[in-house]
Amino acid sequence: MTPLHRYTADRGHGAVLFASDLHLSARHPQGLDELRRLLALSREADALYLLGDIFEHWVGDDDLDVPFNAAAARLIATAACPVYAMHGNRDFLIGPRFEREANCALLNDPTLIDLFGTPTLLLHGDTLCTDDTRYQRFREVVRRPWVQRLFLALPHWLRTGIAGYTRKRSRQAQSAVPASLLDVSPIAVEETLRTSGVRRLLHGHTHRPGQHQVLVDGRECERWVLADWYGVGSALRVSAQGADTVSLRPT
Repeated sequence: MTPLHRYTADRGHGAVLFASDLHLSARHPQGLDELRRLLALSREADALYLLGDIFEHWVGDDDLDVPFNAAAARLIATAACPVYAMHGNRDFLIGPRFEREANCALLNDPTLIDLFGTPTLLLHGDTLCTDDTRYQRFREVVRRPWVQRLFLALPHWLRTGIAGYTRKRSRQAQSAVPASLLDVSPIAVEETLRTSGVRRLLHGHTHRPGQHQVLVDGRECERWVLADWYGVGSALRVSAQGADTVSLRPT
């Protein structure tokens, strides 16, 4: 069983916020405005979870020397509630410097929380896409600590160039495979629910927001998927009364 992480819920607001796939980048500066609106919601929340791909890419914590990234970290640090962050497939090199400057806590993927009495497994979501075997092989290699140490020893400009080239090749590869391979595998979803013993998964990554019912060994389970911010940013707000999607569109 995945160890239980308990969020701080003593502020009395009775709501928890979730967002994923913000893909913050200087090329899309409106993302900072949406982030400000998300953080404004934190005044009436007990916790905020950012479930990966906070940034379009992250090649090491010296990315904080880039003004846009530094501004994003400073914004996150202004949250009025505890912030928890998870690595995504684009920003898995986020490390302790970002954790300090953004005043957040990094979580393991997956992490189990008690969400108003319902054990809920939080993931970025890429580990559920097991039909995309090429990506899973790539993921297994780049998550090795010694590979990351070698990569981080390279100059920042070279790491940035490698990341851009890798992303370009990834887009080319994705265009050549059926869209179904880029979504979660039903078998992986069922196995994750079975082995974790929970009834709910909550993740991002696929950019296909929704709530799905899943039957596993006679148990009624569900999978909640967060939206990406490539269009209009949004967050999922969960309370004891239920869940709703909050648009971060300017008013």
